[in-house]
Amino acid sequence: MPELPDLEVIRRYLAPRLAGAQVESVEVRRPVILRNLLGGDVRTLLAGRSFSAVARRGKFLLLPFLGDPLWLVVNPMLAGRLRYGQPLARGRARDALVLSLCGGLELRYHDARDMGKIYVATYLEEVPGFANLGPDADDPLLSLEVFRERLKRRTGEIKGVLTEQGCVAGIGNAYADEICWHAQIYPFRRRASLTLDEVARLYASMRTVLCSAVETLEQRTGAAIDVEIRDFLAVHGKPGQPCPRCGSPISEVTLQKRSTHFCRACQPGLMVGRRDRRLP
Repeated sequence: MPELPDLEVIRRYLAPRLAGAQVESVEVRRPVILRNLLGGDVRTLLAGRSFSAVARRGKFLLLPFLGDPLWLVVNPMLAGRLRYGQPLARGRARDALVLSLCGGLELRYHDARDMGKIYVATYLEEVPGFANLGPDADDPLLSLEVFRERLKRRTGEIKGVLTEQGCVAGIGNAYADEICWHAQIYPFRRRASLTLDEVARLYASMRTVLCSAVETLEQRTGAAIDVEIRDFLAVHGKPGQPCPRCGSPISEVTLQKRSTHFCRACQPGLMVGRRDRRLP
C-alpha cells in the first residue's frame, strides 16, 4: 500500500514534469476506478486542460488543473500505481486510466486489485475521506504537543491509532510497524498505557522513520515511480529474519487480515484477549 513516503517521492518526481503539461486525450479502461463527481463525460472534461501542480495530502495524491477549480485526486489504496513516461507498446490488464499528454508522454494509473479510486472533483472536501483527515504526519506544524492532544482523543492499540487517518494522515500498515519498532514500543499496547516519555519517543520515531524513508526512496526510485520498494525497512515484511537492533527473530501477528511485524525482544508485550500487558 503506498503510504506517505511513497507518495511524497512520487509527488516530488511528478511536480516539475506535470506542471503545465496539457492533457491531449483520456482513455478510461476500467470505469470502476473512476469517480467523476461533476458528472458528464470525463474525457471531454479533462481533454485540453493543463495541470498546474502536484500535491499530496495524507495518502491522497492531488493533481489540480489550471483555470477553473478542478482536481484529479488519486487514492491508490492497496495496489494502485502511477506510471509516467513514454507510452507502453501494449496495455496491461489492470490499467485503469491513461492520460496522453501533449508532447508524446503519458500518465497511466494501474491497479492490480481494483481497490483504488481516482476522483474528478471541484472541491477536495467532496472526495470521500478527505474532509476528516488529520494533519499530515510530516507536517511541520504537527508539534509534539499537538500530537499528544490528538492521541488523547483515541482509544485502542497504538498501531491502530497511528494508522487512523483522522488522527494523523499518511501512515499505513508498513510504516506503523517501522515507527513502533524504532520507538521500541509494542504495537499492541493500548494508547492510554503510554507514558509521556513514550509518546515523545513515538513522535520522534515517526518523524525520523518517515523522513529517512523519503530520502531512501528518492535515491532509489528514479523514474520507476510505479515500483514499490520496501526491502530497506527494518521489520515490516520480514518475519523470521533477524532484528537489525538485537538479532532476535522478527515476529508476525495477523489480525483481521492485517499483518504486524515487530521484535518481541526490543518491543516486549503480551496480547491477552485483545488487551496487552507489558512483560516484567
